[in-house]
Amino acid sequence: MLVVDDEALVRDVVVRYLDHEGYASRQAADGAQARVAIEEQAPHLVILDVMLPDVNGLDLCRWIRASSEVPVILLTARGEEQDRITGLELGADDYVVKPFSPRELMVRVKTILRRSDRERTAVPRLEAGGLTICAQTREVVKEGRALGLTATEFDLLWCLASYPRVVFSREQLMAQVWGYESAPGVGTSTVTVHVRRLREKVEDDPSKPRIITTVWGLGYRFEP
Repeated sequence: MLVVDDEALVRDVVVRYLDHEGYASRQAADGAQARVAIEEQAPHLVILDVMLPDVNGLDLCRWIRASSEVPVILLTARGEEQDRITGLELGADDYVVKPFSPRELMVRVKTILRRSDRERTAVPRLEAGGLTICAQTREVVKEGRALGLTATEFDLLWCLASYPRVVFSREQLMAQVWGYESAPGVGTSTVTVHVRRLREKVEDDPSKPRIITTVWGLGYRFEP
């Protein structure tokens, strides 16, 4: 794990909780240190503060996504909804609003890591909608081309594809994919952004989706 935050107290608290849960972790106080740490040893997950002294955390998230699918959890200031939406659009997997409960953060961490393990022990491969979805390698192939999905995008696709033509509400997807219920409206925006990003990768024409369709007033479904 890599914890990136310019506040030493925040880093220390998060690292202490990670250690208690059995996760080895490293720290970075700014974007430059974070880049060095990631290049030296790719972490299994990054906890990233949006407000850093030398670089915007969103820019660092963009840099991470350019070469890695490592899960990213953003730490954002209360009320900065646009930062959260932008972070999700850049490929962040989840976010926690400051001031936050370390226990809540640990739930988010364990949920992201647990769902990856769950999929690897499930049906090893799904082929539908012109896609080949492999749980063990967490790869998605379309017409012989591998699609670069983030961890959460893969989890969302796997959930929908496992139940073709079944309609999932945004609240159900929040529970199934993210593993918890969220405050009213927050989960909806998170799911909506991830569906949009997923469509950009799996659909021939994201503006006219045929694989992940919207059932107006209800939610989304996977069309095999």
